[in-house]
Amino acid sequence: MKRLLKIISNNKVLVKNFTSLSLLQLANYIFPVITLPYLVRVLGPEKYGVINFAAAFSAYFVIITDYGFNLSATQEISVNRNDKEKVSEIFSSVLTIKIILFFLSSGIFFLIVNMFELFSNDAGLYSIMFIGVVGIVLFPLWVYQSVEQMKYILIINVAIRSVTVVSIFLLVKVENDYLLLAVIYTITQVMTGITGLFFAIRKFDLRYLFPSKVQLLEQLKKGWNLFLSSIWINLYTTSNVFILGLFAPNSVVGYYSAADKVRIAFQGILSSMSQSVFPYVNKLLAESYQKFISFNRKLLKISVMIGIIISSSLFLFAEPIVKIVLGNEYSPSVIVLRIIAWLPLIIFLSNVFGIQTMLPLNYQKRFSQILFLAALINLMISFSIVPSYFEIGTAVSMLVTEIFVTLSFYIFIRMKRIPVI
Repeated sequence: MKRLLKIISNNKVLVKNFTSLSLLQLANYIFPVITLPYLVRVLGPEKYGVINFAAAFSAYFVIITDYGFNLSATQEISVNRNDKEKVSEIFSSVLTIKIILFFLSSGIFFLIVNMFELFSNDAGLYSIMFIGVVGIVLFPLWVYQSVEQMKYILIINVAIRSVTVVSIFLLVKVENDYLLLAVIYTITQVMTGITGLFFAIRKFDLRYLFPSKVQLLEQLKKGWNLFLSSIWINLYTTSNVFILGLFAPNSVVGYYSAADKVRIAFQGILSSMSQSVFPYVNKLLAESYQKFISFNRKLLKISVMIGIIISSSLFLFAEPIVKIVLGNEYSPSVIVLRIIAWLPLIIFLSNVFGIQTMLPLNYQKRFSQILFLAALINLMISFSIVPSYFEIGTAVSMLVTEIFVTLSFYIFIRMKRIPVI
């Protein structure tokens, strides 16, 4: 107990930041958990599947506009946090690039929607969901992460999401209200983005300094490998729903998406840990390599314990969880949940090996290469078995791919003799 109190005392900023992020993730996942049982029943598997397919499509444009800045910009600002001029310079360059990328994405989006019948048949839904990308473009998550002031994100998110939850229960009443649900989601994202941007500018004394071409290219270069990594990650996470939607009925997409939402809700603590720890481990590494290694060893032990508890619980209680949360109509989701139940444990480990160890040590290129191979493996498995086995094939593909990623990260750090284990 004394040892635990000592660790907390010596890492007050990290603990405070982690607490804020944990509460933020709790809010991010508790609100969907509150609405999930309601939405899956009101919309039914088909319309719930349509909404998730549209969200998966929009996620590609989020990847383009994020460009890996949530890690690269966080890392750079974290190191330069005491230099206000430099922080404003980074902020201005990153925000400018994100806005430019959004306009480029808009052209690609409208081209795809108008060219392919799969999208043009429900162009209104896809357009509404795409507008939500604006909010993600504007929200400077990387600023809050880098200065370790996540409590402000917590306040903004909880306030806006509370209104969102109330709106869903008041306005979404029947199956055909799925378009209204998309509007509510989009308004939430845009409002969060605008509020988060203006609050960050005022709170952290940020100024917009019109960036030079050199500064823009510098940020693009720094984020390039992480951008590639995010593409590869997307190809074996969000893309699974998209690929499933290409071959399976919307109701099947609904079964898989609902099970995955449950898994993500249980896994929420990972995002808190990853986002709060990443700037901290970079700061530790700048101070001492030994401190960095020592901290990551402790982090690994905690990750294993939490991962085992979460994954075992999901596997053992999959059937009652699905019945209570989703309802009897979603019985096909039980086997999906049992297959993906082990993802939290596997992803917790890959997070420590990859994001918290390889990236701070500047192994971005190898990190990206591993994820590229993972994306190829996932695509090969998905296009081989999803057309025949639908949601089961998607779940298996996801599990196999995540195991490959974790083992690859582990083998790499062992080869480099990085003593995290």
